[in-house]
Amino acid sequence: MRKLDLPNKAASSVLALCIQSIRDAGLKERLTAAMDHIEFAEASYLEHAELGKLFQIVQEADVDGVTAEEMKRVYKGTFARSKKTRHIYDLIKKLPANDICPMCGQRTVGTLDHYLAQSLHPALTITPANLLPSCADCNKSKLDAQPLQENEQTLHPYFDNVDDSAWLFAELLEESPAALRYVVKPPAGWSATKQERVLHHFVVFGLGALYASHSAAELVNIRYGLQRISKLGTAKEVREHLQLQFESHQDAHPNSWQTAMYRALVASDWFCEGGFN
Repeated sequence: MRKLDLPNKAASSVLALCIQSIRDAGLKERLTAAMDHIEFAEASYLEHAELGKLFQIVQEADVDGVTAEEMKRVYKGTFARSKKTRHIYDLIKKLPANDICPMCGQRTVGTLDHYLAQSLHPALTITPANLLPSCADCNKSKLDAQPLQENEQTLHPYFDNVDDSAWLFAELLEESPAALRYVVKPPAGWSATKQERVLHHFVVFGLGALYASHSAAELVNIRYGLQRISKLGTAKEVREHLQLQFESHQDAHPNSWQTAMYRALVASDWFCEGGFN
């Protein structure tokens, strides 16, 4: 998971712009009446998020007479499309560097995902803090499941930081062709809940299979270069080259699949001595 800055937009300002774009007089009136409810829901969300307790937010069926389905239409038909609000949608979508999904750290952002499902928390449907830039696959993976306890929460890119230590590792499979298996090994110094949440995130978004697939392609891509180095030098030169790649990726993203991959390759005598062939 990649950390992102919290969007500098309030739910009340988003709602006010949405109301300006809505033609249905009755809905405009009900949304205006729901403003305090939505502001309160946002404040509660921010408070719970800072404590890692978003699972405690109570589910609702509507927002002061505005149904969950109506809020979904406000999000999809107004917030994501209106000229008055689309720039906010795009601003949130562009938060990740290079448009890389913060949930998987691999695929391209194509949508916004509701961290707490809009069907269960309609008051948070257009709250920027609840909207996460996401690739389509990660958006589908989480579905509308509501975490029932703290360790069932996936990581939140606005509030969680898991790059303070290495936790993603790869195990090299010495076979032909070489392959990698990805595993989560959180540091012992983390709380049990933080360890469980990282593993839960890894499982929910299917990161093990995703990273194994991309690393298999990367092993093919680097084979020719490693063969050239091997012909001109020894396993020592191969390892030095891999070490440089590891350090470069680690500096950019400590827990990327590439960092974990090159860490494993550097540590393998078998690979450095020709296992890449």
